[in-house]
Amino acid sequence: MRKTEFAFWTFLMMAGLAGVTTVLNVTNGNSATSPNAELYKQLDLFGDVFERVRSDYVEKPDDTLLVENAINGMLSALDPHSSYLSPKSFKDMQVQTRGEFGGLGIEVTMENGVIKVVSPIDDTPAFKAGVLANDLITHLDNEQINGLTLEQAVEKMRGPVNTPINLTVIRKGREEPFDIKVTRDIIRINPVKGRVEDDIAYIKVSTFNEQTHAMLVKSMDDLKKEIGPKLRGYIIDLRNNPGGLLDQAISVSDDFLDQGAIVLTKGRNNEETQRSQARPGDTSDGKPVVVLINGGSASASEIVAGALQDHKRATIIGTRSFGKGSVQTIIPLGSTNGAIRLTTARYYTPSNRSIQAKGIDPDIVVEQELPDDLKAKVANEKPRGEASLRGHLSNPDGAAKAPEGTTPEGAAEGAEAPKEQPKEESGSLAYVPKEPEKDTQLQYALRFLRGTATEANVAKKPATSPAAPASEANKPAPVPN
Repeated sequence: MRKTEFAFWTFLMMAGLAGVTTVLNVTNGNSATSPNAELYKQLDLFGDVFERVRSDYVEKPDDTLLVENAINGMLSALDPHSSYLSPKSFKDMQVQTRGEFGGLGIEVTMENGVIKVVSPIDDTPAFKAGVLANDLITHLDNEQINGLTLEQAVEKMRGPVNTPINLTVIRKGREEPFDIKVTRDIIRINPVKGRVEDDIAYIKVSTFNEQTHAMLVKSMDDLKKEIGPKLRGYIIDLRNNPGGLLDQAISVSDDFLDQGAIVLTKGRNNEETQRSQARPGDTSDGKPVVVLINGGSASASEIVAGALQDHKRATIIGTRSFGKGSVQTIIPLGSTNGAIRLTTARYYTPSNRSIQAKGIDPDIVVEQELPDDLKAKVANEKPRGEASLRGHLSNPDGAAKAPEGTTPEGAAEGAEAPKEQPKEESGSLAYVPKEPEKDTQLQYALRFLRGTATEANVAKKPATSPAAPASEANKPAPVPN
């Protein structure tokens, strides 16, 4: 295939993915007179490089891998959440959303060439081995991760059941990297676990897969019967919940709402703005609800917390969430070509606020009390969330404005304050103790629902309360994820 033929084929492939219907008129196989001439020139350059690699690289390369890596490089350069899914990765992703997959049991992302743990999944091999949120994994079985894509690293972490893998971990507060041995297993995710706390129903939601909504309703029904008429309310624990399926987040929010918007999504064009709407019926029968969040609460968790906060249906307690306010659409590329995970929209809470790279601020901020051996380690640690990921989407509303009356360091008295906004920040500490009695945030939530909480229990409160729900004029509806 000649260079220009390959470049033009590549353009048609890209145009098909992007929904482009305009076809270039090509003359001489080299020049284009359309407004897309510069694009064609760049694709011609890509074809040139591709052919040079195929012909001159020291070893014969795999053409399929070259193309896959080129596609993934294009997507991963957009933002931290867009990527190419090989056929196997696509199949694995489908299995995972059904709630069962093989692996270690950690939700991960790529940061600065290493794997960052967003959250270990409860009761999985990684969780039991002691892997923590924000751990950085640099080596897998003593092989360096740097240079691998996220999908390639995940593929290496998966394998036959009962086979071990050695993770080399860098953890904030520890001077040297250390190893954690994890034995692979079938990961059957139970996304909802409930228990009785005397007169309060406590429900932990660890992820949003296809079973989450149904299991939440079942857990609520079981706890209602067990507690009986003395039931005071519900605690929905979304701490360290990395998210999942958008439709499940909408359904879970709807379980506690009778009406109003749940989430708004806005794509590139105004006509792509959509709204999901609550239906009549409150599974909790109007009982008080507390939602617990922290720096490990991301994506779908933030949709639920934001919707219930804006409608004043729940009191949000904990610390600022991760701040992932974007929607990824999985676009299949045919039965044998895998799929792409593409960021297609930002989502907004019912009051039309974006939490991208900002997160959800709780109604009541309660810092988690740390054991003595962790206090010194995190004393100077900055919050790590979406805003700390390289290449993250900016918040369309901008960062918070500097306080009035302040001037930049070194500026003369009376000088006009600069218009530049401070850097975005999101996330917070994601530590949750295993023992409920040592869980500061949980214990405060229990006292809050029982009416015995006092100001002395609270670290601080946000300066402002959440805005009122969005008006009907916004006209938003359900969206894909």
